[in-house]
Amino acid sequence: MSLFSRFRKAPAPAAPAPQPEKIPPKVSAPAAPDPALLAAQEEQSLTAAIATGDFQAVARLVIEGASTKIRQRAAEAVEDPAQIRQLLRDARGGKDKSVYKILTRKRDALLAHERETQHLHEEVSAVAAAIERHSHRHFDPLFTPTLEQLENRWKAVAAHAEQAVAEATQQAIDRSREVIAQHLRQVAAEAARELAAANAAALAQKQREVEEQAAAAAAAERARTLEEERKARTEKAEAEGQALRQIGGLVRKAHGALAAGSSRTAAGLRRAIEDKLSAAPALPTHLANQIKQLDEKLQELADWKSFSVAPKRIELIERMEALIGATLHPSALAGHIKDLQEQWRTLSKGAGEAEADWQRFHEAAQKAYQPCREFFEAQAQVKQENLRQRGLLFERLANFESQHNWEQPDWRTVITAVREARQLWRQHSPVDPAEAESLQSKFNELTAALQSRIDAEYARNVKERTSLINRVRGLLQSSDTKKAIEEAKRLQEQWKSVGPVPRDEDRKLWEEFRQQCDALFQKRQQEFASQNEAIESKKSQAVALCEEVEKIAALTDHDLLENAKRLPELRLAFDAIEELPKGHARQLQDRFERAFDRCHNAVARQHALEAEQGWTGLFDAANQVRAFRLAVARQADAAECAALRQAAEDRLAGAAKWPKRGLETVKATLARESDNDLVANERALRMLCIRAEILTDTPTPDADQTLRREYQIQRLRDSMGQGVKAEEGQLDSLTVEWLGVGPVEEAVYSQLLNRFKKCREKALLSSRRKS
Repeated sequence: MSLFSRFRKAPAPAAPAPQPEKIPPKVSAPAAPDPALLAAQEEQSLTAAIATGDFQAVARLVIEGASTKIRQRAAEAVEDPAQIRQLLRDARGGKDKSVYKILTRKRDALLAHERETQHLHEEVSAVAAAIERHSHRHFDPLFTPTLEQLENRWKAVAAHAEQAVAEATQQAIDRSREVIAQHLRQVAAEAARELAAANAAALAQKQREVEEQAAAAAAAERARTLEEERKARTEKAEAEGQALRQIGGLVRKAHGALAAGSSRTAAGLRRAIEDKLSAAPALPTHLANQIKQLDEKLQELADWKSFSVAPKRIELIERMEALIGATLHPSALAGHIKDLQEQWRTLSKGAGEAEADWQRFHEAAQKAYQPCREFFEAQAQVKQENLRQRGLLFERLANFESQHNWEQPDWRTVITAVREARQLWRQHSPVDPAEAESLQSKFNELTAALQSRIDAEYARNVKERTSLINRVRGLLQSSDTKKAIEEAKRLQEQWKSVGPVPRDEDRKLWEEFRQQCDALFQKRQQEFASQNEAIESKKSQAVALCEEVEKIAALTDHDLLENAKRLPELRLAFDAIEELPKGHARQLQDRFERAFDRCHNAVARQHALEAEQGWTGLFDAANQVRAFRLAVARQADAAECAALRQAAEDRLAGAAKWPKRGLETVKATLARESDNDLVANERALRMLCIRAEILTDTPTPDADQTLRREYQIQRLRDSMGQGVKAEEGQLDSLTVEWLGVGPVEEAVYSQLLNRFKKCREKALLSSRRKS
């Protein structure tokens, strides 16, 4: 069948080539009714018919209306499906394509509405039946998700269900929910029994641990007391012996320093010996005599040095006076002053002290120290302010500790309070150590008490989390994986309610807990994998069939047509697959249908292309016949005419899959000896071009615009009160007429043939787009 055969209502014999004298000259046309008056009358008739519901009159105006506007408006007013289908049959191939398009659109809309309504009824029945079946199932892991999916589908179509179906479906949904509720009650009862047993076991274990810890603590305390007493005695004896040894060593070093002439070193060692004597036991006689001898030697040296230290004192005084008004930092300046004072004391220990020199040195030290005094007074104020802030911080922390509800403590708040208090305490520094000693002790005691509470809570939480880990580990041995998973989820919620633990232990415990939970969930995944393997196999089969159909859709020419023969077999194979994965069933079905439709469209396009190739071959053969007929009309040489006739016959003899009507017309044209009027033939071809251009909405060249208007006026006159002839709308019929027209000149024929072929190409392109 030709691509353009869908435009043909019924086959008709080829019309004879139009003759110029058949179209009356414009000047001799009979008077026609006033178009404006006729349009107004039809407008009133249409309005009245619509108002009164006379759709027979409306349908008549759809076909016979004088103006396009009337026909289009009448077509828009028709709503009855049967009437629309009848009008489509009447308007097919008619004079107004816009009316046909309107009727086609309305018919398609009605069909789409009918299909949608049918689909909704089918969906309502399918969902209601699925919910009814589901309500009689026993509970399993997929029961609740399946019910949710079915309920969502039902909500989408419930408004279109009959009341009886809706009530029955709601009862089935209620039964399904009761199955879920019954299962939840069973799970809750089982969990309560297990929790009671676990709590009793945990309480007994905790009591045993408390008793064991108390006994161990008492034994450890007794051992510690005895060990401390023994250690104290040993340390005291060792300290006394060490002190005597140190004093003896210092005495020997002092004598050695005197022997080496270093009296200053000897004096320093004597002062160190004096410091050691306050904490030393009674000295042995020999050690006391050695100290006495050392003192006598040092006194002799002191008497001698009193005559040699005067120049050094003057130097120290001058250096101290040089520090008066110095630009050094107060801390550095105080260090220099202290160093000079230490040197002065060292000189004074070895020899006597001159009052005048000391007074001058002291006054210079006071003047030099004045900037340091002011600086350290300001520092003292800062220290006082820091001490005051520490006092306020201590009071706040003490109030927090006293006012906090320790029966139901907020441990995260307690931990934060202790941490921030310690940070602020360090920030409020420096302070005077002597003044802050008491407050520091109180703060340390308070924070230690709070930290002990925190540590105790940490210990309880670590123990509880460890117990949860052991319980999850035990679930791995359970044979009921579903029940074990539910218990693991409950333990995960319980884990969240456990109080804080130290950060390092928290991370370690959480990793172990998560590892045990992951192992349990992985066990469930392995069980699911075995169940899904069969479903995935069916999915793979469906995907393979979709890919096979998609490959066929991508083929062309002979390969497409050969492989398209397998489509019914592939359709049966796809329909035979049962229970596709629910999450992919609709997607795979749609994919297969789209590929199947593409195959059908591709086959239709291939058949249309082959048909058009047949028409192209007919045009070539007709052109050779035209060359022969033109030679005969010009009375060319008999040999030339014979050669052209033979070429035309050979071309027709090699015809393959050409349209039958067209082939018969070309053969008849070859055998015909009349119709050699070149002017009449040219006019006939021009009229065929114009009719094809009107049919395909193609512009007509300016040279033929007058001829096109005359033809349209003639059509209007001929169609007054009558339907449009079927052959007027058939491009294939026009082509058959073309093939039957007699010879014309080569240049004219080429130009007109190009115009006619462009119309066919446009129609073919439009057909491809629609498919």
